[in-house]
Amino acid sequence: MNNIFTHAKILLPADGTDMQKWCALACDQFTSEPEYWQNAEKLAENAPSTLHITLPEVYLGKDGVDARIEKIHENMREYEKSVLTKSVDGFVLVRRTTKNGARIGVVGAVDLEKYSYEKGAMPLIRPSENTVVDRIPPRLAVRTGAPLEAPHILMLIDDDKKAIIEPLLANADKLNKLYDTDLMLGGGHIEGWAITDKAQIEALEAAIMALSEQKYFDEKYPAAKGQKPLAIAVGDGNHSLATAKAHWENVKKTLSAQEIEKHPARFALVELENIHDEAIEIEPIHRVIFGTDARTFDMEFSAFLSRHGSSVGSGQRFIIVDKKDDRPVHAKNCPAPLAVGTLEMFLTQFCAEHDGVTVDYIHGEDSVRKICAANKAVGVILPDFAKSDLFKGVVLGGVLPKKTFSMGEATEKRYYLECRKIANV
Repeated sequence: MNNIFTHAKILLPADGTDMQKWCALACDQFTSEPEYWQNAEKLAENAPSTLHITLPEVYLGKDGVDARIEKIHENMREYEKSVLTKSVDGFVLVRRTTKNGARIGVVGAVDLEKYSYEKGAMPLIRPSENTVVDRIPPRLAVRTGAPLEAPHILMLIDDDKKAIIEPLLANADKLNKLYDTDLMLGGGHIEGWAITDKAQIEALEAAIMALSEQKYFDEKYPAAKGQKPLAIAVGDGNHSLATAKAHWENVKKTLSAQEIEKHPARFALVELENIHDEAIEIEPIHRVIFGTDARTFDMEFSAFLSRHGSSVGSGQRFIIVDKKDDRPVHAKNCPAPLAVGTLEMFLTQFCAEHDGVTVDYIHGEDSVRKICAANKAVGVILPDFAKSDLFKGVVLGGVLPKKTFSMGEATEKRYYLECRKIANV
């Protein structure tokens, strides 16, 4: 039986590579702020960079996407030969420092056979939020035919005793340091060490596998006793992992039973972190609605709440933002248990009834206000989301509404750094 989280051959750029230019931010950030990506392109121009092997989603739906994808695959093939000349057979221990402190993670591979984004599925590895299947095809176009992957996926374990990942850092001085660099455009700092000792590798894999045992799960979540265990949850990069799964399902159709066991596309490279790490902050993901005005939005949102039996009072909180001001809305007896769920119910209806209205998902209150000030748009700022409720919510209630939370603000997301081969060529 394959481990759910396992070691891999992890590829890294050659010594002498400018690592600050090499590391690029997760592609699903700043989707309404193209100036961020323009600045990143200037910084990485004519230098080896993961920016040249990923597709920032700000460009999805724009002219020239097919040519961009073709160039990405070409760059991957070139980098595999001339840039990614270092490798680690094992794991990479990571310390990422942002304004919230230094969070610890381990880069390794998850088995996609033990993960599903299908509604109602209860595998050992699960999404924490609803997966929007329509978002997979444009991402799948990048992965299909790609020889490499570079991940921005962050996965979470619920280890309140801090017995699995955190002790690894205490022995970092005995490990080979792989990189130590600032990250571009306000991303903070990152350090990485190689974990290649066989005993350490086996101990880490076994510790993660132990999280999948029924006895451990029943003791951890007594209210869900007897349910199928959950060992690892997606923290960030939900649709990227779903894309890796969709790609694997396509590849698997072409393989023999023996080939299925070891094919590199069966696995996805991720960084695994502990939800109890003090430096991990769970931030709400806000909404900006384009193509409407504040008066229309306010009237229809109020009418929606009234139709569902909601009234003014202590309960769910929303802050409506436009060019002029902020308007707090407090409602009790809302139709969904979380404010984000209530808002998503309304927006689904609102967009269906108003041609040309679109929604973007924004990290950070300042970004919401900046976008609303520069566009015909209305923003909704959502309340904080308690990280202690994440695993409990997934175990007891299934996946959360789409785009409920974010692990930190945009520049605190994972930067592409390590790579791995996903094609047998």
